[in-house]
Amino acid sequence: MRTTSGTAKVIEPTEQPDSPAQIRRTALYLTLASVPEGKVVSYGQLAELAGLGRAARWVGRTLSQLPGDSKLPWHRVLGAGGRLSLPASSPSGDEQRARLRMEGISIQNNRVDIQRHGWRPVEHSG
Repeated sequence: MRTTSGTAKVIEPTEQPDSPAQIRRTALYLTLASVPEGKVVSYGQLAELAGLGRAARWVGRTLSQLPGDSKLPWHRVLGAGGRLSLPASSPSGDEQRARLRMEGISIQNNRVDIQRHGWRPVEHSG
């Protein structure tokens, strides 16, 4: 679901808005929302960038629970080494491949070239 301010907001009915679980999800969603068009990240990289440590599996589970009308770019999240983890014959796998191709990302042997399409956010030096 989307709020009128344009930020992703998904709160489970049993959770308080500032619960640790909701804070983790919010960090994940904000980080995912910043992955630019034409770039991809791995589940593990997304977890690390969101400050969640080594939580690649949790990221995958959480993204699999997004509502069907989510505006988050879930299709830009791949398995390690650029591997597409959603089956090509599944509706979500087909949608992911179509969205990636529309963004100019080429897929060969069920993989995306991470060197070419991987997102590397600029490190801020203080």
